[in-house]
Amino acid sequence: QGLKPVVSTESPALIFGTTSKLSSDLPATDSFLGKNKVPDLQKLFQKADGLPVHLKRGVPDKLLYRTTMALTIGGTIYCLVALYMASQPRNQ
Repeated sequence: QGLKPVVSTESPALIFGTTSKLSSDLPATDSFLGKNKVPDLQKLFQKADGLPVHLKRGVPDKLLYRTTMALTIGGTIYCLVALYMASQPRNQ
């Protein structure tokens, strides 16, 4: 008499189906990845020109920095005005 195996020897059915592309199907070239920009950016950010690192890329960085500062200062003033108005008693 033989015993039945406890564990099934068949592979389970796929739950999500098959993948759309296998890694072996991809081309060997890495042309879709583009050029590595890290060495160029390292040269830019390590240059000793006296600028802080968050302003080294020129006009876009200056625009983002000034916009952030303006929104921060404006939000602080708005909060202080709202707090002052909330602390005043209402006239009845």
